[in-house]
Amino acid sequence: MKMSDDFPLPEVDQINKPFWDGLSEGKLLFQKCNNCGHSWLPVRQECPNCLAADYTWTKASGNGVMTSWVVYHTSFIPAYKDRLPYNVAIVKLDEGPQMATNIVGETDYSKFSIDHPVELVIEKEHGINVARFRLIDAE
Repeated sequence: MKMSDDFPLPEVDQINKPFWDGLSEGKLLFQKCNNCGHSWLPVRQECPNCLAADYTWTKASGNGVMTSWVVYHTSFIPAYKDRLPYNVAIVKLDEGPQMATNIVGETDYSKFSIDHPVELVIEKEHGINVARFRLIDAE
């Protein structure tokens, strides 16, 4: 990770460039194996299921469910100190891949629940687009 004003930024390389390019175009992309059909995030060179290096970049619908979350009340990264408390969540996309992210637009953490529906929100952070999610009302 690179740092920008003490904020950790991704290091874009040949493997993850399509992911970051997709976000810059307003799309969340994941990899899907052409050999076994498995889909995954985070980005890697080979399928974590069958180890084939033959995959296709696929656009996510942007919908999913929250499968886990934690709320930080202590900052271990100086740049996050002004964000306390903040959450880190695991979202399972409808297409199957899971990713670490943040849930935005809700600070009442009692509203967070396992399998709560979420939708993609792409936000600009320190000059790059990042994938975050917001809760979809279950009413």
